[in-house]
Amino acid sequence: MEDTQSPLLIKRYASRRLYDTESSDYVTLQEVAALIRSGRDVRIVDLKSGDDVTRQYLIQIIAEHEANGEQLLPINVLTEVIRSYNENATEMVPQFLSTSFELLKESQSRMIKNWQSMANPLSALEEFEKGQREFFSRMLGSLPGGSKEQPEDSKSDEGREKDKIDDIKRQLAELQSKISKL
Repeated sequence: MEDTQSPLLIKRYASRRLYDTESSDYVTLQEVAALIRSGRDVRIVDLKSGDDVTRQYLIQIIAEHEANGEQLLPINVLTEVIRSYNENATEMVPQFLSTSFELLKESQSRMIKNWQSMANPLSALEEFEKGQREFFSRMLGSLPGGSKEQPEDSKSDEGREKDKIDDIKRQLAELQSKISKL
């Protein structure tokens, strides 16, 4: 059984070709990126010097994606990363970025898990909406001068609110569809 926890060792030859030691085959930078996207960690080592060159290849993958229009990193983030090389923050920034990405991954996992555990996310939204209406109705009824009945002019607002809720439901359905494709 393969140990997927250990990084895949890729050797870089003097010709700059990358050799996958697991499959015993040469790989392209795009194939390395695909391995990483699939969840596999890689370690790229220069065959002649033994130096770990993983970082420079990961940066090259990011640079190629950014150059090809797949812009994930905002300019202000890139600018701040460059500035941090010249400041005393070089110890703090890597830890901050690492922790931020871990929190992002955990949040995404929880969100996907919550959406998948719901039989029908739209029914949960409808229940939430119903609870909110009942809450506000009780609150308005308990205020001095408040009534348990809705005023006539708010009924037109109710129609607008229903349209907004229908729009939110549609957007949630689209998001659920996109998440399930991940």
